[in-house]
Amino acid sequence: MATPVREALARARRSAVHLEMRDHYMLDDPDFLAWQRGRRLDPSAPGSWWHGWHDAVAEAVGRGVVVRRARIVSEPVHDYIRYEHDLTHGNLAAGEQVRWLPRRNTRDLCLPGLDFWVFDDQVVHFHHFTGDGQLAADGEEILHDPALIKHCTQAFEAVWERAVPHEQYPL
Repeated sequence: MATPVREALARARRSAVHLEMRDHYMLDDPDFLAWQRGRRLDPSAPGSWWHGWHDAVAEAVGRGVVVRRARIVSEPVHDYIRYEHDLTHGNLAAGEQVRWLPRRNTRDLCLPGLDFWVFDDQVVHFHHFTGDGQLAADGEEILHDPALIKHCTQAFEAVWERAVPHEQYPL
């Protein structure tokens, strides 16, 4: 069963942007726990890490959708951010563009309080997380409000402009 985000990505025609603003998500994720114990994925062996999300992104990019992800992070970074950074080679291999912005460089930006996706400037998907990083029971909110979409798009673009490309963000 496809998630609402994957369904929206499958329908996207021009753009998909994602803003992540938390320093950690689902700390009980078995893959994160394995990473903490020293397991690392080999970027040269995609069979060991390529999965459905990568297929969805590659398909979208293949039909001309520009997929961008920006992550706002506190420094020094949480181990979960190190984990995400370590896995980002998969996002890049699928065709996603990824940038990182230290939280201290957002002081004058007006940002929504939630992580979100915007697809084709037509729909915004908000994600609601609990304090410990779990997706809340009502974890997704999908809206078509033009003013809200414009606000999120402008916020994303402001972050993107300041953010550092993945390859240049040192950990």
